Amino acid sequence: MDNDELAAAQAYVRLLEATRAALADPDDAPVYLPLLTSPMREADHALRSAGLTGNEDRLFALVRALQPSLSGSDRQAGR
Repeated sequence: MDNDELAAAQAYVRLLEATRAALADPDDAPVYLPLLTSPMREADHALRSAGLTGNEDRLFALVRALQPSLSGSDRQAGR
């Protein structure tokens, strides 16, 4: 994983975490959704810089390498 790919995977993880936080309480979601603009912009830029735009398979492989817990294997195993 090169530096651009690492930055893209990290930006995606930050966007995912911010989205989960914004949507954690459906009643408050409309208030927090505008706060996702910055992490979306960051992830978009990082994906383009790494040449990963439209290459979700590669991006998700990088994210799994960075944070295996995001693969869902714990949920699938019933943990």
